[in-house]
Amino acid sequence: MPADRYWRLRHLPPLLAASAALIALSALVGGLTVGTAGAIGAAIGVAVVTLSYTSSTLVVAWADSLDPQLVLPFGLAMYVAKFSVFGVLMAAAAATGWPGLVPLALGLSVAVVVWTGVHIWWISTVHLRRLAEATSA
Repeated sequence: MPADRYWRLRHLPPLLAASAALIALSALVGGLTVGTAGAIGAAIGVAVVTLSYTSSTLVVAWADSLDPQLVLPFGLAMYVAKFSVFGVLMAAAAATGWPGLVPLALGLSVAVVVWTGVHIWWISTVHLRRLAEATSA
């Protein structure tokens, strides 16, 4: 067991901070371009990705803390459950003709790129530096 029992979640604070900033920025851009529906849609899109990735991280970290062999089944179950719910919700939203649908989709897309980029940054800088310090000590 590592000395730091929360190592599986160490990357979440910068990712959540980036997501919070992106929610504010996307709401502003959505509001300026489409109006209130655009602000709400864009912010919801970012929030959905943030909730999705955070919930997956928590479930996978929990499964790994019990037994690393549980990561795959729990990770896949989480993936199937989330995308089933997202598919139904997006189909329902598309059927309404809501003007915030395009900003929502753009918010989803941008949030995936930003989350992935911040995660890559964290792994390639902070995590590797901590790992190097821990192995040299």
